[in-house]
Amino acid sequence: MVTITGVERASLAEKHGIKAGDILISINGHNIRDVLDYQFRLCEKKVTLQIHREAELFDVTIRKNEYGDIGLCFETYLMDKKLSCRNKCVFCFIDQLPAGMRDSLYFKDDDSRLSFLMGNYITLTNLSDADVERIIEMKTSPINISVHTTNPELRVKMMKNKRAGEVLDYMRRFAEAGITLNCQIVLCKGLNDGEELLRSMRDLALLHPHLSGVSIVPAGITDHRDGLYPLEPFTPEETAAVIDTVDEFAAECMKKYGSRLFFCSDEMYLSCGRELPDEEYYEGYPQIENGVGMIRSMQCEFDDELEFLSDYDLEKPRRMSIATGFAAYDFIKSLSDELMRRVKTLDITVYRIRNDFFGKNITVAGLITGKDLCAQLSGKTLGEKLIIPSVMLRAERDMFLDSMTVGELSEKLGVEVVTSDSTGMDFISSILY
Repeated sequence: MVTITGVERASLAEKHGIKAGDILISINGHNIRDVLDYQFRLCEKKVTLQIHREAELFDVTIRKNEYGDIGLCFETYLMDKKLSCRNKCVFCFIDQLPAGMRDSLYFKDDDSRLSFLMGNYITLTNLSDADVERIIEMKTSPINISVHTTNPELRVKMMKNKRAGEVLDYMRRFAEAGITLNCQIVLCKGLNDGEELLRSMRDLALLHPHLSGVSIVPAGITDHRDGLYPLEPFTPEETAAVIDTVDEFAAECMKKYGSRLFFCSDEMYLSCGRELPDEEYYEGYPQIENGVGMIRSMQCEFDDELEFLSDYDLEKPRRMSIATGFAAYDFIKSLSDELMRRVKTLDITVYRIRNDFFGKNITVAGLITGKDLCAQLSGKTLGEKLIIPSVMLRAERDMFLDSMTVGELSEKLGVEVVTSDSTGMDFISSILY
């Protein structure tokens, strides 16, 4: 049961006398505990809501469009509290955060509802058999799973949760029920690489055709690991060997299933100096949100947008700067140079920002803080505006990981700060508008 905090004006719920403060017990006889129950049970042309108001229990029957809303509001999006992670993964990035950051950054979620609704990855250790049956009944697909290894004993060791191994069977149950699985392997040197990685890929491939794809990403290692498991970063040579291992197995999958299924993240290619595969390799970018194919996609979009340069004012002189991380610097610099070659009135300086906040092993742009930007760009020639990738900011686009706001950075550097999405079109438009 959940408490109704508001009722939209002129909605079906208001017309049927439902009020803020009422408690929703069930819909068509099914108990309601969160947003998944609510949305699933509401998908009927006729719904009977059991309502509790003070000492009264009564039913309200509403006729509606099959997928139409009735206008109820609840305290939170989930209509419930987020489920926190019960694991102590040896590679957990949150455990490596420095002290003094905003409280929300230290919360570890592991909520299957957010996997379906928001694309978050879950480990399955928070699920019960009843939760699994509900997912299967509701066909909440796709579901995003942090696998890391299919070796039950190793998974327990890596995640420090005694259920970590046994819950791997949930993936088989989901696949048999037709639930699509997006999977991720965070690769840790000396733990789940080598033969263990091959074992995981073999096991996961058996879930085809319900396996959408698997991204292989390296564990992020900050300078704040005192007292944590002694992880080491992969060398460029070791990273190249991992890519070769994944590519060889993925080629076998392509022959057998018509899909590569397994993809290494862009970060891995950049860190060892490998050229990224062409667009066809990524099969429509099913893992792009996990850092797989993002650079290739941006390059292709950039090339396409170059055909429409005449839509912009190319005579206006523009002088500006771009800030990015070490990993993407060469790529962003190449795009900027190509744009300046075609637009003679452009003057762009690209700055490579070192991550002093988290440490030298963190090279991606998305983990650069306002403090590092401020320290390394102060006194530099920035032009009329500074362009930063939007991944540096939280979803609201107003704050960096260290809680510095965009406005504060702009004031400290004395320049307008503009964000750009990771698309070729937005990159060009942020420069030429």
